[in-house]
Amino acid sequence: MIVCLLIDDDQDDQEIFSMALEDINRDIQCIMASNGILALEKLKAKKPLIPDYIFIDVNMPKMNGIECLQEIQKLDHLKHADVFMYSTSSDEKMIEKSKALGAKDFIVKPPGLTLLTEKLLQVFSKRAG
Repeated sequence: MIVCLLIDDDQDDQEIFSMALEDINRDIQCIMASNGILALEKLKAKKPLIPDYIFIDVNMPKMNGIECLQEIQKLDHLKHADVFMYSTSSDEKMIEKSKALGAKDFIVKPPGLTLLTEKLLQVFSKRAG
């Protein structure tokens, strides 16, 4: 089973992401966290969450995506996880900074479920292939 963690404060984006994963494979488990602090609590718990994939929204309250990425990079039990920044922004400097800090890639949130499903299929097939 594939385990994903989506860190995103937007409820609608969480729902669309879940729907896209369901379209791909119903065996993908997706855990949601509405901000970086809650995500880190799950990742640092006594029995920590160990996802295969982590998707982090850039613009969130309390802890932004870059700060969250930096904290995740410090956790040894997540070294195998593929971490993606996931944002409506396509700012080149933000994309470069994210990759420099250890993000595998930067996904610009596509408009609509079909395009998101296609993008996530590409993400999952890269690891499998």
